[in-house]
Amino acid sequence: MRIAMIGSGYVGLVSGACFSDFGHDVVCVDKDETKIAALNAGEIPIFEPGLDHLVASNVKAKRLSFTADLASAVRGADAVFIAVGTPSRRGDGYADLSYAYGAAQEIAQAIDGFTVVVNKSTVPVGTGDEVERIIRETNPQAEFAVISNPEFLREGAAIADFKHPDRIVIGGEDERGLEVMREIYRPLFLGGKSPLIEMSRRGAELTKYAGNAFLATKITFINEMADLCEKVGADVRDVARGIGLDNRIGSKFLNAGPGYGGSCFPKDTIALLKTAQDFEAPQRIVEAVVSVNDQRKRAMGRKVIAAAGGDVRGKRVAILGLTFKPNTDDMRDSPSIAIIRALQDAGATIAACDPEGVDQARKVLDDVVFTDDPWEAIEGATAAVIVTEWDAYRALDLRRMREKLAQPVLVDLRNIYDRSAAEAAGLVYHGIGR
Repeated sequence: MRIAMIGSGYVGLVSGACFSDFGHDVVCVDKDETKIAALNAGEIPIFEPGLDHLVASNVKAKRLSFTADLASAVRGADAVFIAVGTPSRRGDGYADLSYAYGAAQEIAQAIDGFTVVVNKSTVPVGTGDEVERIIRETNPQAEFAVISNPEFLREGAAIADFKHPDRIVIGGEDERGLEVMREIYRPLFLGGKSPLIEMSRRGAELTKYAGNAFLATKITFINEMADLCEKVGADVRDVARGIGLDNRIGSKFLNAGPGYGGSCFPKDTIALLKTAQDFEAPQRIVEAVVSVNDQRKRAMGRKVIAAAGGDVRGKRVAILGLTFKPNTDDMRDSPSIAIIRALQDAGATIAACDPEGVDQARKVLDDVVFTDDPWEAIEGATAAVIVTEWDAYRALDLRRMREKLAQPVLVDLRNIYDRSAAEAAGLVYHGIGR
């Protein structure tokens, strides 16, 4: 199949590379000519494990290419995927659909023969209807079908998620369009390993938001349980294991921490709330989740201050991990941002490190000393704070940490160390919910 992928960001690049690896002929499009030039030169603009090799091998096999010319990519394509950004709109929190609608208009002008237009971007309910209207109005003669096909990729594990998905969701009513989608995804559901679920277009659009909101709810629930555990003298890890082994609940997303961040959960929960308001169907649980998560991030800054004796003015604090999760360079809505700003407001000097996120962190954080490794950051600090559970921070020499710290304080916001081991090394240990 010939596929045009409009948008060469995280979703578009990963999806395009994976589709080409299945044998499809894929052209990834982006308006940013600098990005396209870099991709054609073999440079990957994001950090995702294994993506560089996947792109290189399929470019070499001539199944994957990059261009800034949308029209040439769309002409003759069997399917055109819209994988542009849908960030929260400034001022009101609604999803900004201007890129998606702009892409739809350009696609309409270039359609040549029956084409399936696929919304891969995360979009509110009814977006597919509007994309269809735009194409129909722009090019009344166009033969096309609009399908919703939400992505469920985890940053840091996106290739595995794409190639071994829990499910493939396809939303639409046009049988010709659905048949094209079945053929595109046929390599994934042969043998029934990855179920393909077909539903209405609006149902597929809502499925993406509902899934992210539910996962955000699990994270927020266990974080609040962690606060209660600290008050009553329980260990949140025990509680999480105790409930996670119930098959009705499951163990995933029950690791207490400083709050969720990233490109999906923050904006998607807010966008869902805005949709619910428009349809007068309040989502009170999701409202509480968003509020609790926002407050939690800065509260972690206060937790560090308390662990350091209640005063960090003029003192150095070491932050280990800046990205919202490991194995990505994504800083969007990362808890580290609110934590660092809370500490800076209290007068602290921040030294921070991250294996992949420093370049992105420089764009959103001011007056931070970025170091090449954790030991440089820890040297002379009042406290060492683990914010992101990178593998590089999972087995630090705790005795060496004690020697380098000005005060023996370790604040472990990911619960990756045992209290007994930390205390044996001479550290004062503070975890989450323990």
